[in-house]
Amino acid sequence: MSTTIDPTNEMGLQSWVKSANAAGTDFPIQNLPYGRFQRAGSEEWHIGVAIGDQVLDLRAAGLISHADMHRLMAQPRQALRALRAAISEGLREGSAAELRFRVALLPQAEVRMGLPCEIGDYTDFYTSIHHATTVGKQFRPDNPLLPNYKWVPIGYHGRASSIGVSGQSFPRPLGQTRLAEAEAPSFGPCRRLDYELELGIFVGRPNAAGTRIAMADAEEHVFGLTLFNDWSARDIQAWEYQPLGPFLSKNFASTVSPWVVTLDALAPFRRAWERPPGDPAPLPYLDAPANRAAGGFDIELEVWLQIPAMQKAGSPGERLMCANYADAYWTVAQLVAHHTVNGCNLRAGDLLGTGTLSGPAPEQGGSLLELSQGGKQPITFSNGETRTWLEDGDTVILKGYCQREGARRIGFGECRGTVLPALA
Repeated sequence: MSTTIDPTNEMGLQSWVKSANAAGTDFPIQNLPYGRFQRAGSEEWHIGVAIGDQVLDLRAAGLISHADMHRLMAQPRQALRALRAAISEGLREGSAAELRFRVALLPQAEVRMGLPCEIGDYTDFYTSIHHATTVGKQFRPDNPLLPNYKWVPIGYHGRASSIGVSGQSFPRPLGQTRLAEAEAPSFGPCRRLDYELELGIFVGRPNAAGTRIAMADAEEHVFGLTLFNDWSARDIQAWEYQPLGPFLSKNFASTVSPWVVTLDALAPFRRAWERPPGDPAPLPYLDAPANRAAGGFDIELEVWLQIPAMQKAGSPGERLMCANYADAYWTVAQLVAHHTVNGCNLRAGDLLGTGTLSGPAPEQGGSLLELSQGGKQPITFSNGETRTWLEDGDTVILKGYCQREGARRIGFGECRGTVLPALA
């Protein structure tokens, strides 16, 4: 596991890129997340690292010889750590490489960010027991958790083609719905559109078909984490999901943040993972001493909503909730181990979603389905407007960051998406 704190994580490390030393930046020199970008007027992709409000072009800096993100992601952990060390060395105050790196630096505001990589496959999990319980109570008050939840990481295969990068806008989905009192379904725009606060896990090193990844090796196959919004059409989902699960209610759009924060950057924010007293221990293939000791991540997660009136007034929006990834029931390593235990081959660039991440308190719901109690309890904003579900023109912003005493705060940037009117 990537739990070793090395010189790249040192709290006192400073960069000659002055914006990286600002107290509130998501991208100090201790972070160094990866992403893909295009320069102004060009369609050529480049691999970069975020540093303050700048992006370092790795090929232009002489650190890599290509712009193939899959090739980079598939590198062994030792090679990726060596690259991280070289980037950190070149960006720190007093570096002999400053002049060479400076010519490879561009303002983030002047580049176009893309998906971190081409996503071949996407699997969505259901790792928050708090989300599963709250939603389950809406449909099964006496038995909210299904019998398998505490034994197996629940997941389903989603649609990769409609995943977009932060800044994505998409039309309100159309589909079949059926009102409770109706005998037949109707067709039209979704009326119960929702967001889902998630993290995305990008696979790095692949495994061969027919092989499994053991818990002890699982994180060696993970490149890093991003913010992820798996938009959901709740009324379409309610009508279609039995017996095979979500379909049109999920495949119209998902949004991922452009920067991938590596597990090495997250090393200072690891936490012990443990089950609540009385819960069953995981089966042996989902258990490992290292996972129990440090399988969790202390990542604060927030959802903000900017409705059209706020945008017009110049307001950044209002925060709806805050939760922590450490409250998830299943860990990153367990998701990878379970996904491959039957011989499934993961490939570089595959994306695993954590599922909606909610906290134990009612105000920590990671979706409107929870915060509005299924549409029964409107959320009121400071300007007097209310929401139970998303309306046209609404922008949802996900944020994530790690902070603790003795470590430099690092962040994930933003994951932003906007709902447009349905297509005619």
